[in-house]
Parts: sequence; C-alpha cells; structure tokens
Amino acid sequence: MSANNAVSAVLTHVNRELDSSLDRLFALLRIQSISTDPAYAAQCRKAAEHVAADLGSLGFDTSLRPTAGHPVVIGNSGNGVNPRPRVCDTGMWDTETPSITTSLRGLVYEEVRLTCADRDLHSGLFGGAARNPIHVLADIISALHRPDGSVAIAGFYDGVPELPADIRADLAGLDLTPEKFLAPIGLKIPAGEKDRILIEQISTRPTAEVNGIISGYTGEGAKTVIPGKAMAKVSFRLVGAQDPDKIRLAFREFVRARVPADCTVEFGNFSSAPAFNVAFDNPALAKAREALAQEWGKKAVTVGAGGSIPIVSDFKTVLGMDTLMVGFALDDDRVHSPNEKYDLKCFHKGIRSWVRILAALAAA
Repeated sequence: MSANNAVSAVLTHVNRELDSSLDRLFALLRIQSISTDPAYAAQCRKAAEHVAADLGSLGFDTSLRPTAGHPVVIGNSGNGVNPRPRVCDTGMWDTETPSITTSLRGLVYEEVRLTCADRDLHSGLFGGAARNPIHVLADIISALHRPDGSVAIAGFYDGVPELPADIRADLAGLDLTPEKFLAPIGLKIPAGEKDRILIEQISTRPTAEVNGIISGYTGEGAKTVIPGKAMAKVSFRLVGAQDPDKIRLAFREFVRARVPADCTVEFGNFSSAPAFNVAFDNPALAKAREALAQEWGKKAVTVGAGGSIPIVSDFKTVLGMDTLMVGFALDDDRVHSPNEKYDLKCFHKGIRSWVRILAALAAA
C-alpha cells in the first residue's frame, strides 16, 4: 500500500471510530483527578493507572513512576525512535486556523526582601527622617522599565533574537490588535516595548513583571507607621538564548546599586528555567505545517507562547530533542479552569491532523 493510500485508510478509520474515541476520552474525564486538592490524590493515581492501561492497549510498554507529587506515566514504544512532536495544551490561532508553538518563554522568579529600620516606626516621631522601605522599593521597581517600555537592567537583551522577516510578516498579518486582546479585560493600551507589535510583546519578547508587594499596615482602619521592611516578588519571562543565571545576577546587582547604604537587601529564587525555541528552518517544522494545511485547508501559523513549560527545555538540554507543540484548544476553552471544554471539531480534526503529521515525519 502506498503512503498516500495508507494515510487515507487511517483517516477513514478515524472518522468511523470517532464515537469510540469519544468514549475513551469520557472514561478518563469521569475520573475526578483534581491535582491541586490533596483529597483527590487517590483519584489522580487512578487517572494515571487508566492512562497507563490505555497506552498499554496500543502496544506501549508503560509504567508509573513515583514523584514528590502525583505519579508520572512513562510509555515506551519500543521501536528505538525518539518522537519529536508533542500532543499538548497549546491551541489553534482561531477556530479555522491551526498553529504550531515554536517557542516558550523561560522564567526567572525572584523575591526581594528590603530592610531599613529594625522595626516599624511611628510616623509622627520618625516621619521625615527615617528611611521608608516602601519608597525605596517603589523607586527600584519603577526603574526596571525605561519610558519606551524596555527593561533597563544591564545586559538584559543579550541573546534575544529578532524574528525572521517572513515570520514577523505572518504574525503581523494575524491582526491581533490591542482592542481585540486587551478590551475583554478592561484595558486598551499595550504597556510593553513601544516598537513591537502586540503579538511580539506577549510571545517572543522578554518581560519584567512585579507579581506582588507586601509592606506596612494593610488591615482595616488607619495605623500611621513607617514600616521597617518591604518585600516584592518579581518575575522575568525569557526568550531566545537569554541565560537565566545571568538575568538573576544582573537583577540583583540592579537592586543592590539602588539600596541606600543604611538599608539591607536579601533575595530568594523560586524558579529559573531557560527559554525554548525550534529553529524556523527545522525540516520537521516544515513537514508539520504542510500536514496541518492539508487537513485544515489553511496555512498553519507558527507562534510563540508567552508561558513556560520547563520540561520542554529539559527535552532539549538533556535529550537533545526538539519539540513541536501542536495543540487544538480554542481561546474560550477555559483551559485548566472550572468548566473547561474542548470543541468536538477540534477533537476530531486534531486526531486527523496528527495522522497526517506523523505520516509526514515518518516519510521524512
């Protein structure tokens, strides 16, 4: 049987067995695997056992491995081939346009703990003389960005690549305007680098964000204190070849340079992971885009994801494997939220898309 005939036969089988595929999906969904609630730990293990058994029925050699949290399912096809694609929680560009996620932003997450006085002070006695750590921390935070929206830390943009002209043109053609993106959350003016289109700001450019500030009196009523301490949580999304360790050290030097001589600062780190990128000239990427276009009748776009999936970077650094992230979620699916949904068209055509992608990669 020729390759084209084989693909056609599998696609016919997918169509014929759609109801059976849905039954398999519903069997998994009925398991209440709520991973964030310890009360459902047994159900999470049951879900892992279900997935292992389901993979086993397809010929995979499977096992459950314990972790500090829930067990992880390992499946080996036994054919000695390391698969490159990854069925995942990325999504479509819109209901008719498939997309491939070709980059993930890395992450550095820091905590800054600033101490001025050795205790909280009465503002009537010490106001005007004692250093206020809220003022100091606010000055440091406001200095993180230049007026043009860029990050002011020395060396921050080392390793940040420019998009190829054709890819940037593709992204600009998607016409993701501030009105479309920001209006649903009550905003209208982008706050990122002013010389970048919005889709670059949220996916392929690095960021610095303040995630929380705690200091002084925040309870009911009034309490006229000058706090002794102030704390902020600051995160950086990284792209390209930005080095998380260098970013972390550069940020700390940026802060230390702005701390008054009679104050002290301490740091903590919650996370540090590099960005991930698939080269735009990767042959597997071209094959996958062709396969998606065959199924959907439209050119598949390549997009960067603003978030981070650290294990994808591990696949690259530990295993030397690139990852193509091809998902079929829609913007209104409420992924990872209550009342999450998945469009049946995306489910059906997603299966058909993977038939075409795997066939194209096998032929290559």
